[in-house]
Amino acid sequence: MTLKSLIAKPFSITALVISFALLISGVLDLWLGSSIAVLMILQLAVVVIALQCSPGWAYLSAVFEAVCFNFFLTNPRFSLQMLNVDDIVNLCVFLIVAIITSKLAEYYRQQQNQLKQAQLRNSILLSVSHDLRTPLATIIGTLSTLEEYMDKLSKAEKAELFDSAIVESNRLYQYIENLLQATKLQHGAVVLKKDEHSLVHIIHLVIERFSKQTDRIILDAQSDLPSVQMSSSLIQQAIFNVIDNALRYSPYDKNVNINIYRSSEHLIVDIKDEGVGITKEQSEHIFDLFYSASSPKRNDSGTGLGLAVSKGIISAHQGTMQAVPVDSGSLIRIQLPMVNGGQHLVL
Repeated sequence: MTLKSLIAKPFSITALVISFALLISGVLDLWLGSSIAVLMILQLAVVVIALQCSPGWAYLSAVFEAVCFNFFLTNPRFSLQMLNVDDIVNLCVFLIVAIITSKLAEYYRQQQNQLKQAQLRNSILLSVSHDLRTPLATIIGTLSTLEEYMDKLSKAEKAELFDSAIVESNRLYQYIENLLQATKLQHGAVVLKKDEHSLVHIIHLVIERFSKQTDRIILDAQSDLPSVQMSSSLIQQAIFNVIDNALRYSPYDKNVNINIYRSSEHLIVDIKDEGVGITKEQSEHIFDLFYSASSPKRNDSGTGLGLAVSKGIISAHQGTMQAVPVDSGSLIRIQLPMVNGGQHLVL
């Protein structure tokens, strides 16, 4: 992430909160003439900034607000001199309380982060204990059968067992990839190496990975689509998860339709299935980590990781991903900016 983007957001929050606090303080000073009320408003602003930004921004805002209080709201006005002892004492107390509350806010944020990490570790542990065991058990059982009955099995039976082991191996690999990316996303450690790629070509590569279900995937792409700056491997993973999810929740005899087109500033990918659809309540949670809808699906249903990981990857590219209401089935819409923006990191 660039230094500019790291500074821009907290600076904007700090500037907005301070401006609003100073405006309210000015009104209170004219209305009540109470320095205590003014300092309470300014103190509240410091707390808000401390909760939203790093402690450094809170300390900086406290000093800036103290100078503004001295210059604009104490006698003599528009001067850095302070003649009233009460104002001097109040201002000193304000600075002390601002530092203490900033420290408390930092501690609170650290505790919240630790709680989230603990919840993530518990969720991952529960997921791993279940979702790794199933494909591993199938692979072990298949290979054990091959080892024991190799001479008694027909060529077609051997091929079927090998295919089953390969399918479960790919399923296991995809789960581990999603698990790794989910962990990185939760820790803010996903980094991008962007190059110029054709989104249509990337989706063709993804479709090829569904070797036995390519006939169920219908691709319709607008002509003359521009290339996009993106991390090819991560975008492939994001789109693979969405298509895989659509195939899992759709009947075997129904297709998954992919439509690629452009708007004024974005390339848009619509992935639509003909399954049971997504309710309004589900649409608010399907991108949550480890969320799994209760809709009817096959025994090889997902782990609740795929869509969460996809949304995280798309967001890292400054794109958006959402469930769009449709009359039948489900529609997941991905939008990627055509301009060269987003994170500029190395993977």
